Amino acid sequence: MNKEINKTAPILVTGGTGYLALWIIKQLLDEGLSVRATVRNKSNKEKNKYLSRLGEDSKGALELFEADLLVNGSFDTAMNGCELVFHTASPFQMENIKDAQKELVDPALKGTKNVLDSVNKTRTLKRVVLTSSCASIYQDAKEAKDKKLDEKSWNTKSSLKDNPYMFSKKIAEKTAWEISKAQNRWDLITMNPGFILGPSLSNRIDSFSINFMLSMLNGKNKSGVPELSFPVVDVRDVANAQILGAFNTNSKGRHILFSGELPFFLEIAKILKTEYGAKYPFPSKNVPRFLLYMAAPFLKIKWSFLKNNLGIRPQLDNSYSKKDLGIKYRPIKETIIEHAEQLIKTGLIK
Repeated sequence: MNKEINKTAPILVTGGTGYLALWIIKQLLDEGLSVRATVRNKSNKEKNKYLSRLGEDSKGALELFEADLLVNGSFDTAMNGCELVFHTASPFQMENIKDAQKELVDPALKGTKNVLDSVNKTRTLKRVVLTSSCASIYQDAKEAKDKKLDEKSWNTKSSLKDNPYMFSKKIAEKTAWEISKAQNRWDLITMNPGFILGPSLSNRIDSFSINFMLSMLNGKNKSGVPELSFPVVDVRDVANAQILGAFNTNSKGRHILFSGELPFFLEIAKILKTEYGAKYPFPSKNVPRFLLYMAAPFLKIKWSFLKNNLGIRPQLDNSYSKKDLGIKYRPIKETIIEHAEQLIKTGLIK
């Protein structure tokens, strides 16, 4: 355990076309390292083009491998000869969920099991860095209202029927720890980021984070935003945290990642309005609570969620991540403005 990673060995990143994975891959390639990235379909040139460009524009080496979270053994070939794996592939879907088991839990849980089964078969493997979430730490802001939650905290409320996305993240991480503790050849560390924002390396908009920022600029939320607060962290900082943890042989455990600020949605809108003035139709108020309660049944939102989250700024402790990883977080204003600039420059916002 705690063996030093050989930087000449190939490094595997699962879910290579993802919002976070692209930044991890870019940072590894910029260091001149050899990276293997898994994708569902290598022949899908359109979906893979942003990933492919990273390999073309860097001093590192990039190779794509096909793998499917739900197919046993599909990560074996990509992992062969690797000492380090970043497992980022997992669905992030909070809306329009028709079958939570199929859309969220199976890819998160079975995918984690499949990746770690391959890890157990790969004798060269030394360390796995798993992207989990603050969703594994807590469900409702009320839980973190009167006391700061840290890495010892676990979400005990979510279930398949109540916040299935959060449930999928918790059960996948818990299973990963169980698998890790059943052996002593490789070690596991997890990253538990808050709400990830910041500039994307692609123009894709099938990310919850990207769509959130688009909604702050395109008028979708012009009439108001819910009075919700989440821990925000820059996608580049999450990628950096993963790499710092991967190569620090003394790093261990879980890591809550966020900038240190837990803004309400309206506070994010105010940052944008201060920068851009009246150029875009930013939200200027919170949606009245009685309207949210009226609309909740149609939006498939439980009243208990509104009661336990509206108007409450949770408290979380990110001191361990700073101590263990040595990371310095970007200020939230920088994250928000540079995210907006990326959307504007790529033409996603006119």
